[in-house]
Amino acid sequence: MGRDERLSAIVRLKTAAAGAALIALIGAAWAGDAGVLRDDLSPEDLARVQAITAPATDFTKAERFEALPGGAATTKKTGDANALSHPSANLGFEDQQRFLVGNGLFRKEWATAPSSTQASDGLGPLFNARACQSCHIKDGRGHAPASVGGDASSLLVRLSVQPDADAARLIEAGALPAAPEPVYGLQLQDNAAAGLPAEGKVVIDYADVPVTLAGGETVTLRRPKLSIEKSGFGPLAHGTMISARVAPAMAGMGLIEAIHPADIIARADPDDRDGDGISGRAAIRGDGRLGRFGWKALAPGVAAQSADAFAGDMGLSTPLKTDHWGECTAAQAPCRDMPHGAQERLGPVEVPADLFDLVVFYSENLAPPARRKVGDAEVLAGKRAFYEAGCVVCHTPKFVTSRAAAHSAQRFQLIWPYSDFLLHDMGEGLADGRPEGAADGSEWRTPPLWGIGLAGQVSAEAGFLHDGRARTLVEAVLWHGGEAQAARDRFAAMEKAERDALIAFLESL
Repeated sequence: MGRDERLSAIVRLKTAAAGAALIALIGAAWAGDAGVLRDDLSPEDLARVQAITAPATDFTKAERFEALPGGAATTKKTGDANALSHPSANLGFEDQQRFLVGNGLFRKEWATAPSSTQASDGLGPLFNARACQSCHIKDGRGHAPASVGGDASSLLVRLSVQPDADAARLIEAGALPAAPEPVYGLQLQDNAAAGLPAEGKVVIDYADVPVTLAGGETVTLRRPKLSIEKSGFGPLAHGTMISARVAPAMAGMGLIEAIHPADIIARADPDDRDGDGISGRAAIRGDGRLGRFGWKALAPGVAAQSADAFAGDMGLSTPLKTDHWGECTAAQAPCRDMPHGAQERLGPVEVPADLFDLVVFYSENLAPPARRKVGDAEVLAGKRAFYEAGCVVCHTPKFVTSRAAAHSAQRFQLIWPYSDFLLHDMGEGLADGRPEGAADGSEWRTPPLWGIGLAGQVSAEAGFLHDGRARTLVEAVLWHGGEAQAARDRFAAMEKAERDALIAFLESL
């Protein structure tokens, strides 16, 4: 039986909910895919990688090394609200010091220019937050407002319009992620320097969506309705597309960057040739690089993601994004007339290269947390249910990172992020209708799940999904549609004990 035939058989078994056979066929279909184009491995290493990353088939006990999702980088300090803020456990002394300095810069509050603290000014003039930590709360998830008019400090809004011919060419080349709104750009900044109006205020209202599960349990989802009030520079262009985003958790970013691109691309099936309804696409940018960070997989690496955040969220220039006025557009003349914070004695940008590199290093080395209760009977039963529901088709459990990774702490590590890092159509319910980069208006990158069970411990208000609408993991699963509709429906049809076990498994990650 060929690979396509095996995957077609999976479809039939999914429909029949034949869980044990489905698990076996997933393993058979994936065998040989991972690492097929890896140029960093010897034949012997390739065989080892294929064997260790094969999907689980025995759910009576934990897999070997399963308790260490970040490999040797895993932190075992998971007992308090700082569980996602620890360094990779395999860093040497000097790198630990670099991490600590980067942590200080990540938490640092910037001031608008001019300021007496010249090494810390340059914020804005338009901005969303004063510090990286303001959005990535204790390096974990942000949250949506709990009610109309509530706090939106860790949520931002992307903007764009239909591209004209020039913008379309730039998007295709990878020079633009989308066509910016002519006045407000690609992101709404809801804070501003003194003397300048903020671009607007984000308001989210919610409509209740009740869902009845097998056994009669009812879960009330909340469907957000997004609007922008108090537009500081006039009305937005007609037809402006808007999309809310909460800050994602940051653990394991360096390990994600260290995954060999061939291992991600090998899992893509953009034309659904195997007919299983899952057509994940690799987010290949116009410049040929693979996007793997952000809700739409825009950024190819941690440095690019960090530079985008400095520019868009805080209005700070870096070696990769040198405009001192951040998101201020040419149509916002009062903004571009404001002073900037670049100091000649410190270099040509507001965040000099040495400081920027420390923030990137910090972001790359936030350690995935060790699993809890990995051998617990309910957790193992939930893991089986996770496999049998088909969740692992997109939430790929394991990778072995590249031997050629930039930093030794990330090289050749067995990691368990539970993501394929591909773009998937998640259906009408989650669609924002806003194309961005390689993703269309209903596609999202599969988010990694490691650390998800600690979200509430790190921040009681933490939300799930791209806009934070889901308050619980159950709600997050029930919002899945499109390519994930079948898996979602199997979850909803489970007996309550099985659903509870699946959630217990997620909470152990």
